[in-house]
Amino acid sequence: MIGKKVASTALSIVLVGALAACSTGKSDSDEKALTIYSGQHKEVTDAVAKDFTKKTGIKVNVREGSSNELAHQVAEEGDHSPADVIFTEETASLVMLSEKGLLAKASDKALHHISKQYEDANGKWVGLLARSRVVAYNPDEVKEQDLPKSVFDFASAKWKEKVAYVPTSGAFTNQISAMIKLYGQDKTKAWLEGLKKYGKSYKNNKIALDAVEKGNVSVALINNYYWDREAKEKGKEHMNSKLHYFGNGDIGDMISLSGAAIVKASEHKKEAQKFLEFATDLKGQQALTEASSQYPVNPKAKTQGMKPFSELHPPKGTLHLGKYSDGKQAIALLQEVGLL
Repeated sequence: MIGKKVASTALSIVLVGALAACSTGKSDSDEKALTIYSGQHKEVTDAVAKDFTKKTGIKVNVREGSSNELAHQVAEEGDHSPADVIFTEETASLVMLSEKGLLAKASDKALHHISKQYEDANGKWVGLLARSRVVAYNPDEVKEQDLPKSVFDFASAKWKEKVAYVPTSGAFTNQISAMIKLYGQDKTKAWLEGLKKYGKSYKNNKIALDAVEKGNVSVALINNYYWDREAKEKGKEHMNSKLHYFGNGDIGDMISLSGAAIVKASEHKKEAQKFLEFATDLKGQQALTEASSQYPVNPKAKTQGMKPFSELHPPKGTLHLGKYSDGKQAIALLQEVGLL
């Protein structure tokens, strides 16, 4: 533990596996340095960590990796984990750690900032950001009024070679988990088989969006922030694509959460609580949404250029997936269909 804290800069980005090279000394400032295991996009964690340090003086070390990898690492490290906070792209990893008893309860102040639907029922983790599944479409290839009423309709011969999707995406897996929960294994499998037969698989969401921008496909099934972030950089008037929301509670408009929690083994729980309180309060939420183009879960935070969160109409029963939250059934089904 002593050899795993670094205080040389206000914000130190530490790649997975690199902590072993750190100094074995421990200065006074190390006592309050936080180690965050982050599966979020680098620029998002950097933004909130920078503002947190500026406000509190508490330094932050970030260890990067996939949410799933880092969560399992916390589980393996157990009582000896050097992590103080874990910040994940999906909440499934947090659910797993909570069930193993490896998370500490968030403070009432942190929980107070956001709605109960965006936090763990036992207060062991808090949602920090939300994103919506959307359809990015090229109006030169297809008119919005000609888009289907449900995402299920894309898995048909009518849309052959016109639909981009990313089967390796964590958000896609999460959506499949929700489909299994709401519609059952058979209907979900049939949809995946249809996508495999008629759709076009891409390596990642950015490439899928680029395909729509170039007119290589008509639509892409992605998360909103890929489009909103690019539109923010280029200007909406320079985008060749637009976003479509079904607006009827369809699974194609599913919302998922990114969250954070305090690791029970943390030796800096007071500072870790301060981080969660900051990240859920107005300034932290503003930093997070501006860096990511994802939706803040604190209603006081504002978004720019995005469809208002209050106007989204996601399906009910998908924020907390219960026994499907670990994604195992979804992954098994994706493998059975041959998409993984």
